[in-house]
Amino acid sequence: MPAAYKNIARVVRPHGTKGEVLVAPLRGLPLLLSRGMKVHLTPPALKRERVSTVEAVSPVPEGARVRFSCSRNLDEAESLARCYVLANCDDFKLGALDAAFDELIGRSVVDERHGEIGVIGEVMETPANDVWVVDGGAYGEVLIPVIADVVEAIPSEGPISVRLMDGLLNL
Repeated sequence: MPAAYKNIARVVRPHGTKGEVLVAPLRGLPLLLSRGMKVHLTPPALKRERVSTVEAVSPVPEGARVRFSCSRNLDEAESLARCYVLANCDDFKLGALDAAFDELIGRSVVDERHGEIGVIGEVMETPANDVWVVDGGAYGEVLIPVIADVVEAIPSEGPISVRLMDGLLNL
């Protein structure tokens, strides 16, 4: 059963004096925050609401400028720095190839023709698409482009099935 909640972003720093913060999506995820979304800011603080509402989201190059219901001034915004934003999985939709990099590291990769390829050790970001660095199998290090022709979907757990193009393996 998939987790009911998922970390989707991290508060980077305060933005201005009116309680807004700069939020960056976790590496590998798109910006998933939306106005009206209920979120938990973790780790929780004793003097802050347990559940906060996203009151405003403005995309910026670094992520988004966000106002949470629990933050009305600079001091409250500073207390959110480095917090993770935890959201109910029913409140956002991930694309078939969207997954936080931290969730991919250590996952097994299996090809439909060649069997076990290895384990994801690193995710490289390129302008065109992400690339998984897979190692530990009989094929040595394999670079797998994360595109729909190769990776159909990323399940929430278990091995990830791929259809490797000819030439990606050292046979």
